[in-house]
Amino acid sequence: MNDEAQQRRCLMAELVKSSQEKKDAPLNWAVEVSKLLQQTGGGFPSLELGDALVSHLCWDNNTPLVWKFIDQAMNSHLVSSLHILALLSSRMISQRWNQPEAYRLYLELLSRHAFSHTAKDVAHCKEKMLKSVDESLHLSSTFGLHIVDLGQATVLFLFHVITNLVNCSLEDWGLHSAHIDKQGSMYMDVDIQEKLDDGSHEHRNHLRKTNAFTALEVVEKLVENKKATIIFRLVHWNMPEKFNELLQRLDIAESHKLTSSASQQLSRINTSIKKILAQEHQLNRCQAIGVLIDVGSCGYKSCHSFGVGRGACWIAFDIYMENVMDGKKLHATSAIDVLAELIRTLKVMNYASWQETFQALWISALRLVQREREPLEGPVPHLDARLCILLSITPLAIARVVGQGTESNMHVNDDSRSSLGSPHQHGIIGMERDTDSSIRHGLVSALQILGQFSALLSPPPSVVIAANNAAAKASNFITNLKGGNDNFSSVKHVDTSIRPVGNMRHLIVEACIARKLIDTSSYFWPGYVSMSPNASKDSMATQGSPWLNFMEGAPLTIPLRQALSSTPASSVSELEKLYHIALNGVEDEKYAAAKILCGASLIRGWNIQEHTVQIIVKLLSPPEPPNFSGSGSHLVAYSSVLSAVLFGLSSIDTVHILSLYGMLPEVAASLLPICEVFGSLVPSSHYKLSSGDETSSYAIFSCAFLFLLRLWKFYRPPHEHYAMGHGSPLVSEMTLEYLLLLHHSRLTSCTSRGNTFVSKQNSSGLARPIYVDLFPKLKSWYCQNQACIASTLSGLSNRNPVHQVANKILNMIFRKMNKSGTSTSVPGTPSSGSLSSSSGNTSDDVNQRPVIPAWDMLEAIPLVLDAILTACAHGRLSSRDMTTGLKDLIDFLPASLATIISYFSAEITRGIWKPVLMNGTDWPSPAANLPSIEAEMKEILAPTGVNVPSPYTDGTIQAMLPLPMAALVSLTITFKLDKSLEFVHGVAGSAMDSAASGCPWPSMHIVGALWAQKVRRWHDFIVFSCCRSIFGQDKEAVTQLLRSCFSAFLGSSCQSKLTAFGGVSALLGNCIGAQAVDSGRAVAPGFFYLRTCTAIHDKVFLSEVILRLVIEFSRELAVGWTITSSSCTQMARRLKCSRVSLAAAAAKVKEIATLGASLLCVSGGGHLVKVLYQETLPTWLLSANEKKTKSIGPVSSILEGYVMAYLVILSGSFIWGVGIAKSLCPKMSQAFGRHVDFLGDAIEGKISLGCDIATWKAYVSCFVGLVVTLVPTWVAEVKPNTLKKLAIGLRGWHESELALSLLERGGPATMGCAANLFM
Repeated sequence: MNDEAQQRRCLMAELVKSSQEKKDAPLNWAVEVSKLLQQTGGGFPSLELGDALVSHLCWDNNTPLVWKFIDQAMNSHLVSSLHILALLSSRMISQRWNQPEAYRLYLELLSRHAFSHTAKDVAHCKEKMLKSVDESLHLSSTFGLHIVDLGQATVLFLFHVITNLVNCSLEDWGLHSAHIDKQGSMYMDVDIQEKLDDGSHEHRNHLRKTNAFTALEVVEKLVENKKATIIFRLVHWNMPEKFNELLQRLDIAESHKLTSSASQQLSRINTSIKKILAQEHQLNRCQAIGVLIDVGSCGYKSCHSFGVGRGACWIAFDIYMENVMDGKKLHATSAIDVLAELIRTLKVMNYASWQETFQALWISALRLVQREREPLEGPVPHLDARLCILLSITPLAIARVVGQGTESNMHVNDDSRSSLGSPHQHGIIGMERDTDSSIRHGLVSALQILGQFSALLSPPPSVVIAANNAAAKASNFITNLKGGNDNFSSVKHVDTSIRPVGNMRHLIVEACIARKLIDTSSYFWPGYVSMSPNASKDSMATQGSPWLNFMEGAPLTIPLRQALSSTPASSVSELEKLYHIALNGVEDEKYAAAKILCGASLIRGWNIQEHTVQIIVKLLSPPEPPNFSGSGSHLVAYSSVLSAVLFGLSSIDTVHILSLYGMLPEVAASLLPICEVFGSLVPSSHYKLSSGDETSSYAIFSCAFLFLLRLWKFYRPPHEHYAMGHGSPLVSEMTLEYLLLLHHSRLTSCTSRGNTFVSKQNSSGLARPIYVDLFPKLKSWYCQNQACIASTLSGLSNRNPVHQVANKILNMIFRKMNKSGTSTSVPGTPSSGSLSSSSGNTSDDVNQRPVIPAWDMLEAIPLVLDAILTACAHGRLSSRDMTTGLKDLIDFLPASLATIISYFSAEITRGIWKPVLMNGTDWPSPAANLPSIEAEMKEILAPTGVNVPSPYTDGTIQAMLPLPMAALVSLTITFKLDKSLEFVHGVAGSAMDSAASGCPWPSMHIVGALWAQKVRRWHDFIVFSCCRSIFGQDKEAVTQLLRSCFSAFLGSSCQSKLTAFGGVSALLGNCIGAQAVDSGRAVAPGFFYLRTCTAIHDKVFLSEVILRLVIEFSRELAVGWTITSSSCTQMARRLKCSRVSLAAAAAKVKEIATLGASLLCVSGGGHLVKVLYQETLPTWLLSANEKKTKSIGPVSSILEGYVMAYLVILSGSFIWGVGIAKSLCPKMSQAFGRHVDFLGDAIEGKISLGCDIATWKAYVSCFVGLVVTLVPTWVAEVKPNTLKKLAIGLRGWHESELALSLLERGGPATMGCAANLFM
């Protein structure tokens, strides 16, 4: 306090003292004080006067007149009520026993003036007042906040005082609290010293007793004040632990035997506070948008029936599951984590129960399997990968949800000792708590209801035996129970005489039991076990499991190996025994054990598949043997094991299963040392195992190397691993560096995530970071490959050792070319033979092959390719001889295919090679199949409205391809389609597709026609792939396809048939391809788009296209409610009268937004959502387009804003989640924050909008309403000043409740703003 202020305080103290002595009337005293303040330059209210009054009062002048002076000062606004009540509170509460009269008068003042403080006229003394209030009550230390705002100080002061008054009254009655903080207990310590006299003792004791009741009466009065509602809501959202301590104190007090009046008071206070929390924010129902949101949330039940065309609000499940089945797109993130987050998100977004959520989830997974009944035969994931989703990934995702629900519940019990818990832990007010029991109960209910969907539960033919065995297990369990058998833990023998009939639900239940989600009481569900006398014997397993013999010690004979490979293991102990044999057995048993692990246990062992995956990946990084010695790598000692695992994992379905479990980073880290070691070995003759299989260093290296390259598009330039848009990377594809970084991040977090498969893998396998720099040979090839892609090569020279190796390779190739009809068996592949379809005597050529390490070969191959391609272009080498030479090179070292693909792909994109005529003489001709391919393409794409040009069939141009493209396709059609060579086909297939897209547009027609001649059973798949190629280069075609997706899903006429849905079947189809193509029906547009969006390079435009389509289809819904009146009141009244129809419209609009958000997320992920938030939607709101706003009525404008808000929130939640513990990534925080900043500036008037004002108001109101209701944790990512702007704007639109709800969730920083605006 400066000298001037100190002088004023002294003058104020003297005036108070003199006025008291003269017994001046309070009003006269107030006039004198006012004059003195004006003379001394003091402002109103005066802190000095407040200090002087309280200091004078306590305690030598505790007289009624001084209390009247204080009351008059507050009434006249000479002092701040907040300031003086804070000063009095710090003194009166602790002295309530010694000064009961003063305490009673303090309670009276508090009752009168608690809410009379305003922050308008205290700017001149704001900082001093905050400091004084804080120091008086120790608010900063009590609440753990730095007090920076008067509104914030007001909220904390009032809550602090209410809490202390309750605690004081209870302590005066003998109920001591264990939860009062140190500062609070200091205020409640009573000074029991008093001067006793016979006349006043009895009166003062009576006053002390009644003061406790009076304090509660004051608390009750304060709680019932509307402004107290704001206080309690703010404290509840931002300091739940403090709030719950008060409620717990009240609950405990109610449980004690107090007097009737005391109990009633406490009960009324407790009820009033809890009633405040039960009041969910409500939009103003006089506004049309309020009516829409009301019916949209209350009418959600219509979304939860799953008849034909229903379940539309759960479409995100179907789209995600079908999207992860795309074989051209591997994922580094576990589908378990993504699906678990999606489960929680859709439950919140659909206002659903756990039973409804799980029912929708299982139905989507069953539909995924049913689409594979008649699949397109081709190099894509098939039934095994889809069954993995249904029977492994989905149960594990549910287990993850159950585990997180349990952790959240434990967190609630630890942090908030009240049954109300934290508002963030509740999610949506009124929804069920996410406890372990509620989640499990919902799962059981969903599985019971699932039995009603018989059409979806019919098992595919290859799964019938497994389904029947699962049903038989349940039947035997019940039989054993009735027979008094106590051994129920497992049923080893299946009584085939009973012949129960199983379906997919039996397999689902067994998968859930294996994950301990449910127990065997499910066997007793009504109708779970059904018997059939007509069950075929072939549909049952009629002999004991070979795993019983294996576990009992039977040797691994060839028949037992075959039986174990074709029968899934039933327990982890069986897998662990195989793992032990693979590491420590004899050489032949090692190979056999590894091969068995990669058999049926991996593909069909759904109940323990996650453990099988973990063990197999561990085998790729075997530990160093205890007795190992030598300078080489210990990996060579495990050659047979690595060969079995690598070739066992090479199938398309198996690689996809590893991707679904998110194990690709660990696989990549394991493959690097294998490639480095075996690629550096000088090849020796390959050797055979007793089983007849062969292996060699070339074989192991080639399989490991090509497996590694399958994980990312190695043939693209580094900058093309990003789909570019607006000058910045949009969608990042997997690269080697990204996979290793992800592996490193998992290593650092594995200790805190011990329940994940990855952490277990890291703890026992690769427990150290892996870098490319640790492997010099691989790094050298990696750099050379990027350089080869980026620039052309120089000519051959004998001066460089690399060039000398290239000459040796050329000599080997040209020597073979001079020997007609000769070929070679392949020392680098399994015993099935060469990659090519030719055969001959090769004994004369073996000695002519260069005996050099594989890395040296790969380093020289680009020079060889350059020489061969140049010679062919100049006519010195025929195309047939070039193809034969390349084929023999791959036969010799299959890993050379990677370099061939990189080189040819780079040369295709450079465009420097002349096209060659595919005439059937020099190069293979597609003429036989080309017309039929184009005709079928037109037939398939006709329903989408996409035009398919026919440049070849109409004779306008001849079938031609650039020389590198012609060489590549001619080479690949010579490959054998042998299952053992899938490790080669997996690399060649995607590279061919990518290379064709780099040619002029018609190239894919030619490639497809040539491959259709090669593999006739792939005809439908090839036609489908040719159709896909169109959309990679034609934005209009993509737009038309997306429009078809919306039309199919929503029905042809939204405006006339609000309840006639096209549904999931119309969008994604009931089968994929073969049946549809054969019957002349079009492929479902949604399925088509999911397989096409990966081929779209620049995806930024998709954000605008999807937004435009979402708005377009939402406008059609408003046609039935065209309102000519401009009166919003009349419009709102009419909407209320049409509540049923409007509910259907609101639900339909939400479905449109759900489809749009789902397609947006699968198209570009979080990057495309960020574009929507920061660019697309703001641009749409800013633009004034006549075509856009033409013939739009009020209802249409409102629905437009509504659907945009849902699109934004749904797309964000699909990517970023809605969970309590979900921390927003920096990019999300930036995108969401910037979008809300834009809204704040626009609502403040700083930005001029071009959209309709009704659309704008509807969008902002719905957006804020959905955020505060569904994703309240996002609000903390917004700047407090922006939240203030939005709150002020919403209050101006008569949406005060919504504005308050927004500020409540903004954290402690917005408490002051909320108090200033609404108190």
